[in-house]
Amino acid sequence: MAAVVEEFLAHLQQQGKKSPATLRAYGSDLRAFATWLASQQRHVEQTTRFELRRYLVELEQQGLVAASVQRKLAALRGLFAFLQERGRIAKDPAKLLKGPKAQRRMPVFLTSSEVDQLLGQPFDDTPQGRRDRAILEVLYSTGCRVSECAGMRLDTLDLDEGFARVLGKGSKERLALLGGPATAAVRAWLPERRRLLASAHRTDPGALWLNRFGRPLSTRWVFQTVVDRARAAGLATNLTPHGLRHSFATHLLDRGADLRTVQELLGHARLVTTEIYTHVSIGRLQQVYDRAHPMGQKRVAGTERGMDGTAPAL
Repeated sequence: MAAVVEEFLAHLQQQGKKSPATLRAYGSDLRAFATWLASQQRHVEQTTRFELRRYLVELEQQGLVAASVQRKLAALRGLFAFLQERGRIAKDPAKLLKGPKAQRRMPVFLTSSEVDQLLGQPFDDTPQGRRDRAILEVLYSTGCRVSECAGMRLDTLDLDEGFARVLGKGSKERLALLGGPATAAVRAWLPERRRLLASAHRTDPGALWLNRFGRPLSTRWVFQTVVDRARAAGLATNLTPHGLRHSFATHLLDRGADLRTVQELLGHARLVTTEIYTHVSIGRLQQVYDRAHPMGQKRVAGTERGMDGTAPAL
C-alpha cells in the first residue's frame, strides 16, 4: 500500500494540478488509510465500498469534523480512480461513496470601520513595519489566499497598472487588482527589500516578502503577521488572512459588484462557492426594496406615520 500511495502522489505532482499543501495533506491522509488497511489485513486492490464506508464512519467516531472527513474521502477517490485508470482494479469502490455533509458556516469578516482600524494603526518606519503594512494592504486589496500572497514575486507585479499575477489552486494563474493604498505600501517596502537582499546570503532574489535575514517569508509567517497585527489594532474579531479575503468579497458585493466578477477576482472555480458571500444586512435589503419596489416609498411613509405602531414585516 505504501508503494501505491507514493506512486499516486508522484503522479499528482507530475500533473501539477495540486498545490504542495494539497499533496502533503493527501499524503498524510492516504498513509493513515494504509495503516488502517494493514490493521484489517486487507490489500488496497481488494478494498470494497463497504470497507471504505466503515473507515469513514470510524473517522467520524474519532471526532473528525465533516470537512476533514470529506478531504480524506477526496484523497481516497483520487487514489482509487488512479488505480482503475492503470488497470489495477476493475471497479472503483470510492466512485459513488458519499461523505458526511459539512455544515456551511457563514464567513467571518470585518466591517469597513474595522478594516480602517486595522490598516490605520501605526506601523513603525522600519523594514518590518513597512513590510507588514504592505502585506495587509495587499491581502485586503486583492482578496488573495495567504499562500498566494506569500508566493508573490517581484516579476509578477505591475505597480504602474495596479495588478499582480497570482498562482491559485490547481496552479491556475489569475490577475489580482491592487488599489492605490496597496500599491503605495508595496512601493514603500521595495527599497527596504533591496537593502535586505544586498546583505542576505542563500536567498531567493525574486521573492516579494522577505524576513530580516533576507529570506522569503513562509505562508505561516504571513498568517501570523495578520493575527499579530489584528491584535495590535485591538480588533475583537479573531482575524486571519482568510478573514481579510472574506471582507474583500463581502465589501465588493455590498457596494454593488456582481457575483461573477467577485468569483473571478477570488479565483473560485465554481460560482456556488462564491454564493456564500451573498449575505447582506437587513438594512441594505430594506434600502434596495425602498428604492426599487413600487410600494417601497409607501412602506417607508407608513412606517414614519406609525400606522400600527410597529415596523412592517418584510
